[in-house]
Amino acid sequence: MTALSALETDAAIVVEHVARREQPADGETVARLRAEFPRLHGLFRALYGDRATSLESLLTLIDAVLDARADRPAELRRLDRDRAARPTWFESERMLGGVCYVDRFAGDLDGVRKMIPYFRELGLTYLHLMPLFASPEGDNDGGYAVSDYRTVDPALGTMADLRALAADLRDAGISLVLDFIFNHTSNEHEWATRALAGDPVYENFYLIFPDRELPDAYERTTREIFPDDHPGSFVPLPDGRWIWATFYRFQWDLNYANPDVFTAMAREMLFLANQGVEILRMDAVAFIWKRLGTTCESQPEAHLLLQAFNAVLRIAAPAVLFKSEAIVHPDEVQDYISPDECQLSYNPLQMALTWEALATRDARLLQLALDERHELPPGTAWVNYVRSHDDIGWTFADEDAARFGIDGGPHRRFLNDFYIGRFAGSFSRGFPFQENPRTGDARIAGTTASLAGIAAGDDGGEDRVVLAHALAMSTGGIPLLYLGDEVAQLNDDTFQDDPARRGDSRWAHRPERPSERYEERRDESTVAGRVFTRLRHLIDVRRATTEFAGNELIPFHTPHAAVVGFIRPATDEHGGAVLVLANVADEPAAIPSETVSGLDESAWDLIRDSAVGLGRGLVLPAHAFVWLRVRRL
Repeated sequence: MTALSALETDAAIVVEHVARREQPADGETVARLRAEFPRLHGLFRALYGDRATSLESLLTLIDAVLDARADRPAELRRLDRDRAARPTWFESERMLGGVCYVDRFAGDLDGVRKMIPYFRELGLTYLHLMPLFASPEGDNDGGYAVSDYRTVDPALGTMADLRALAADLRDAGISLVLDFIFNHTSNEHEWATRALAGDPVYENFYLIFPDRELPDAYERTTREIFPDDHPGSFVPLPDGRWIWATFYRFQWDLNYANPDVFTAMAREMLFLANQGVEILRMDAVAFIWKRLGTTCESQPEAHLLLQAFNAVLRIAAPAVLFKSEAIVHPDEVQDYISPDECQLSYNPLQMALTWEALATRDARLLQLALDERHELPPGTAWVNYVRSHDDIGWTFADEDAARFGIDGGPHRRFLNDFYIGRFAGSFSRGFPFQENPRTGDARIAGTTASLAGIAAGDDGGEDRVVLAHALAMSTGGIPLLYLGDEVAQLNDDTFQDDPARRGDSRWAHRPERPSERYEERRDESTVAGRVFTRLRHLIDVRRATTEFAGNELIPFHTPHAAVVGFIRPATDEHGGAVLVLANVADEPAAIPSETVSGLDESAWDLIRDSAVGLGRGLVLPAHAFVWLRVRRL
């Protein structure tokens, strides 16, 4: 049977199946199903073969999709239609994201609702709340070990509270973003407890082996992610079996080779979409498919699974977008970004290389990333950030570093030492995360202010904080603030006194909301006030600068290794172009007139709202930047 005849035959079966359903689908939904079915059918066959059981699984999935669409509230259906009319809404220069833990920043979901006036003051259009669902007591990887995707942690509120918050945020022009933690569940999830009890259906939801033969074979090619927690990729079960746990021992990887797992997780995803979540952060996308003899990262099937989840959303909740979290080789990061997979993606390379440039006072690796690794497909966007809830890993490509005579391994060790404060003259006060004495590997934890020098009292600390955010705000896509950084919050060292957290140094940069600093945010005699005022001004300028919409970026090179430069071109015939130059060095950089000779001598400084003459070049002070509206000759 040919692929076409298989599609035609299966489509006819689906039509008959849908017609027999007790609750008939509306015409709009049927049209969406017809449009997406060929793609979904092809993806299911590629993932699960052409056997009859695959069609049965696909029919079960379609029932789940149609049920979710029928349950979708009217206001979210209106959002679906609005977003269909404005498919690039997220590329606007007015977009600004914020991220926080509910309990650490606002106490509970009602506290978050009370913060909406502040979010509007700041200019947020996107709010990412860190994992807030039921999870094990004590250490739970900051909520990334989910025990129930449909139950909010009682300490934070209820699902009704979450729906109400989503509606209030939407009314305020703010999209709610939540994590979809779909690589694994906690070991307390109902599926996990039933698997442990020997239920054969749920045993097949995970990757469980009777002895070490296959785990040993897999671990010859997989890498350790959290060596402080356990070696390798597997942990023992009480009955002597072994289960795959890529991250922490209480996070058990799901078996996506089982189509029932895909359908079960699709139901959870659609449930979240119907609560009013507009963007789902797809956690740990690189790890969702396993293949013996490989790293079990970024396998082709991982992309097929994301495309299949995407197709499901296009039928049942088409307003919802995916944001990829892929901390892998830079070449692999971009593989996950497309309108058919993840429309948004973190930009870990730019984040890491911003910190690399500040430590080395050399922007060449960052410039190279903007030159060669920034472009994205139409209909997609980067999420640019200075730091997140997670650690900072040095994700640059060794082959890129080699072009500048840099050996990647020793350079990463230098960066770790620098940001931990072990390197003489370092301005940083960070912590090592998952430091592996055997390999020398480590990552870095710390708030922006602590890593940039404010905690150490370094004179350049405030400028570095603002410079890093200015780059995130001007390179394209959606800039993302870790809430608290806008008032220069410092590390919380007390995590070391908490038995549930002392083993995870990332809690240093997840402090409780620094109320006293927020109270100082309008007082420019304070660090918090100066940083807030400067960042708030950048946000205002960005919102008024149409050239900052979208992702397009044209490299602009200068003679200085410490200066990164690019042009953001006009998005329509009415705009100009904006030249961005940033100096990561501790001393001024003079940009000669020859470098800017391709630009009209008259420019406009968007930050200072004043005219600038380029005829004699310009001078960038230490840790300074400019956003200049220019006209290219």
